[in-house]
Amino acid sequence: MPFVFPPLTPVKRVPASRGPEHILKAFKEDGVVVIEGFFSLEQVEELNDDLTPALEKVKNGPSLKDPEIARYHGSNTKRMSNMSTHSKIFRTQTLDNDLLHDICKAVFAKDSGDYWLNTALVIDIGPGNEAQPLHRDEEQHPVFRSVGPGGIEASINFFIALTRFTDENGATRMIPGSHQWPKDATRTDGLEIEAPHGTLPVEMNAGDVALFSGRNIHGGGANRTKDERRRGVAMSIQASYLTPEEAHTLLVPLDKVREMTPRAQRMLGFRSQFPKDTPGIWMSDMREIAEVIGLERDEDSKTDY
Repeated sequence: MPFVFPPLTPVKRVPASRGPEHILKAFKEDGVVVIEGFFSLEQVEELNDDLTPALEKVKNGPSLKDPEIARYHGSNTKRMSNMSTHSKIFRTQTLDNDLLHDICKAVFAKDSGDYWLNTALVIDIGPGNEAQPLHRDEEQHPVFRSVGPGGIEASINFFIALTRFTDENGATRMIPGSHQWPKDATRTDGLEIEAPHGTLPVEMNAGDVALFSGRNIHGGGANRTKDERRRGVAMSIQASYLTPEEAHTLLVPLDKVREMTPRAQRMLGFRSQFPKDTPGIWMSDMREIAEVIGLERDEDSKTDY
């Protein structure tokens, strides 16, 4: 029997102050939820102040000539990674945010154990940029391209709004509930013709976060304004047995790593990882990697150094 696409339902919105239980309920139901006021306006201002000088040096458009990559990147979009080097508030506060970790533990602990940062990517969409092709983040890892809705949650995204997100300036477009669609009904290439009518814009204020599943179908919206840029950070977190998109341990200098808490250091791979039912990975001679590279002991570590 052919799959019948359900009608679109609005994206639920939950204030950060209500805590992880209410947020996770909406997330599990729809695969996406807007967490209002996740970051204060002061934190947003500091993040923007940290990022703007580096972002000004990034050119619009893709650096690679592959046409499919160019469509995905956007002709008038800036993309910048290595947030932990560029921003002190990101490495000392964002990566150590209690609500973020409460959500991650609830999502990953039962099936996967530890989790870490896949990438934190600034996405700055300029006027005239077309809508991005629809996609699922988890399909970055080929093994998940054949896994249906009953599979484990391998990755989630905290999409941080650093400016206002509107339908007109390129708010990310989502299909709520698509994380539960059967795989044979969800090839995103067949859905591109539906956009934007088959998707909903996730409008947000600066400081809000769109939390969504790696299985949720989404894509950046078209920026139809004349002079307004839409800036956000796609903060993707995944099970720690999966290779991250960013090579954090080759990019972030140790002097900056030492400013961070052990929990934040672990998010970047500067401490060993413990997937469920394993003796640990990301080690040297079965020793905690933090010990090997000279970081201070973590009292909560699962190793005995």
